[in-house]
Amino acid sequence: MEMGCNPIVRNSGINFSIPICPRHRSFTLSPHPIQILAPTVLVHQPQLLVSSPSPSPLIPKTSYSTSSITSDSSVKALRLLLESPGIHQGPACFDALSAKLIERAGFRFCFTSGFSVSAARLGLPDVGLISYGEMVDQGSLITQAVSIPVIGDGDNGYGNAMNVKRTVKGFIKAGFAGIILEDQVAPKACGHTQGRKVVSRDEAVMKIKAAIDARKESGSDIVIVARTDSRQAVSLEEALWRSRAFADAGADVLFIDALASREEMKAFCEVSPFVPKMANMLEGGGKTPILNPVELEELGFKIISYPLSLIGVSIWAMEDALAAIKGGRVPPPGSLPSFDEIKETLGFNKYYEEEKKYMVNNSQSSTAGYSSPTYAARISRGGYEQKSTKAEEQIIDLLPPVVYDNINTNSSRDRMSWIWSRTLRIKITGKDGLQKLDVRIPAGFLEGMSRIIPGLAGVNIMEMLEDAPIDADGSPQSGKILLDFNDAVGDRIQVLVE
Repeated sequence: MEMGCNPIVRNSGINFSIPICPRHRSFTLSPHPIQILAPTVLVHQPQLLVSSPSPSPLIPKTSYSTSSITSDSSVKALRLLLESPGIHQGPACFDALSAKLIERAGFRFCFTSGFSVSAARLGLPDVGLISYGEMVDQGSLITQAVSIPVIGDGDNGYGNAMNVKRTVKGFIKAGFAGIILEDQVAPKACGHTQGRKVVSRDEAVMKIKAAIDARKESGSDIVIVARTDSRQAVSLEEALWRSRAFADAGADVLFIDALASREEMKAFCEVSPFVPKMANMLEGGGKTPILNPVELEELGFKIISYPLSLIGVSIWAMEDALAAIKGGRVPPPGSLPSFDEIKETLGFNKYYEEEKKYMVNNSQSSTAGYSSPTYAARISRGGYEQKSTKAEEQIIDLLPPVVYDNINTNSSRDRMSWIWSRTLRIKITGKDGLQKLDVRIPAGFLEGMSRIIPGLAGVNIMEMLEDAPIDADGSPQSGKILLDFNDAVGDRIQVLVE
C-alpha cells in the first residue's frame, strides 16, 4: 500500500513487506506487514500470482482532461482485470482528487467508498443519510477525473427492485465500470457497525436480477458486485446461501461483508468457485482479519478493497495542519508538497502545455496605453485597484500578530518550523516614491507571492532566514532586512523580518 516506506525485497518463496511509516501518532492499519509488489509485475509462487501497482514516478502522469476512455472501454478494462492472473488491489476514493492519486500511484482500478463519500461530502456518518443523487453526482466527477475503471458503491439500490434498476442505469451514465449492491434494509449503514439487518432472501435475489435486467436494457456490460451483510445480521450459513443464489442469478463478483475469521473467508471462497470473490480490508479495527494480498489469493479472493486508508490519513493530516495554523505557524515543508508539486499533481503544467495549442496571436493588439494593475490590486480578493497612494491605506495584514509560545527550538525540525512560520513584511515603492504595497505574510507563503510580485521569483527565503542574525530564542532578528533591490521596472522591493 501507498503508506509504506523502505521496501524489503522478496525473493522466491520469501515474503517482502513494507512497514508503516513512523510518525508522531502511529496509524497502524493492521498487525501484519502490508505487501507491496514490484511495478506491473506478476510475482510467481507455487499456485500464486499477485499483480501489483506501479510505484509513483518522480514526474507523475497526470491528466487535466476528463477520462480518456469511455464507460464501455472502462468496463472492458475491468473485465479483463477480473479475468487476468493474480489478485488485484483497489484502494477506495471519495472524490476526484483521491481518485487521481490512486491512478497516479499505479493502481489499475479503484472503488468508491460510501463511508468515505458520506464523510467527505456531507461530514456525516455512513448510516444511510447520503442519497442516490449525491452518490451519482460524486461518482460522475470521479470517473471523469481518471482513466482507470471505478467500481461504485450503490448501497442497497436506494429502495426496491425498481429503484435498483434506476440506480444501475444512473451509475452506468455516470461512467462507473462496476457497481456494488447490498441486501441491507433501509436505512443501511457500514457493514462493520452494530444493528445490521437484511431484506428477505427472495427480495435480495430479485434485486440482483433487477440489476442485471437494467444492465441489459442499457446495452451496457457494467460489472455487478453482489454483496450480502447477512453474516453479521443472521449467520455465516445464511451469507453463504445468499452468495450462491446471487451467483445463480448472474452476479459477476461476490462479496460477503464483515467475515470474522480466515476460516469464514475460506468457506466463502469455496462457494461458486468460478465467480470472482471480493475481500474488504477495513483498516483500523473492522471485524475482518487484515491479510496481505498473497494470503488473500491463497484463500481464493480476486479483488481487494481498502475502504478507509485515504480518508483516514487525510483526517489526521488535516488535523495536524490545523494545529500548526492555530499555533500561529504553517505546516513545515516536510509535511506537505511544495506548491510546484501540488500544481503538477493537479495537472497545471499539462494544462499550460495544452493551452499553448489554442493561443491566438492578434496582430492588432497592442500593449500601448496598458498599465499593469498595482500589486495591491492583484493581492486584493476583490481584484479592485486601490486608488489611494497613502502608505497607511495600503497596508494589508495577511497574518495577525501572534505570540509564539512554548516552541522547542532545541529540535532542528522545530527550529525549521519556527523559522518557516516567521512573519515577513513586503514593501514595494514605485519610482515616483509612492507606496504600492505593504503586506505581512508568513515566510512559508513567500514562494506563492512570486506570481503577484514577479521580482520575488527564485528567492530562497529559507536560506536567507537561516543566514540572518538570530535573537536569544534562536529565531531571526525582528526588523532585519532580508532583501532590498529594484526590480526590472524600477520598483524598490524590500523584505523584512517582523
